[in-house]
Amino acid sequence: MLAATQRLRRSNDFAAAIRGGRRAGRGTLVVHLLIEEPAFASTARAGFVVSKAVGNAVTRNEVKRRLRHLVRPLLDDLPAGASLVVRALPPSAAAPFAVLAADLESALAAARRSRRPR
Repeated sequence: MLAATQRLRRSNDFAAAIRGGRRAGRGTLVVHLLIEEPAFASTARAGFVVSKAVGNAVTRNEVKRRLRHLVRPLLDDLPAGASLVVRALPPSAAAPFAVLAADLESALAAARRSRRPR
């Protein structure tokens, strides 16, 4: 489980990260990363979106537990004040742990890269 200071809980925080953050998707998940100057935050925070399309309640909770376990060490590498939202896609329910880990790291790396000028 993530510490209380590391969790996104308010819908406004989720909306800000999804609307204003960088997005990167992979086969099993989509990552939204919003990096802001910290006003008062001492750590990066993460939230998870696992819809009913992923599966029943037992499956959704299992996916959330697996994602929380994978995100916990990655939060230390993010700057203070960063907001990370991980949205699970339906294939995440059947994906092996290694595939989820690879997709998460790859998507997070892509979201952290600066955007190329057009």
